Amino acid sequence: MKLQPKKSIYEYFSELEDPRVDRTKRHQLIDIIIITICAVICGADTWVDIEAYGESKYEWLKSFLELPNGIPSHDTFARVFARLDPEQLQSLFFVMD
Repeated sequence: MKLQPKKSIYEYFSELEDPRVDRTKRHQLIDIIIITICAVICGADTWVDIEAYGESKYEWLKSFLELPNGIPSHDTFARVFARLDPEQLQSLFFVMD
């Protein structure tokens, strides 16, 4: 018997509060989060690695993410994660059981 997930990663992390100003958003928060999770699972250690992963997997990522302005830069990944509430982000990982 194959178990079905209760929620998708997209559903869990769409609950994350976006601390950015609306007028400065070029990339969706959920896209940034999912690219980062996938990249880290695949061994990315730095923001540059995460950007490189995103660029190398762009066509695959585009099949399920919107990516309206392509893959975010490594600086964008760093800025966004610096502004996220770490406790809220951590709590979303613990809820995924």
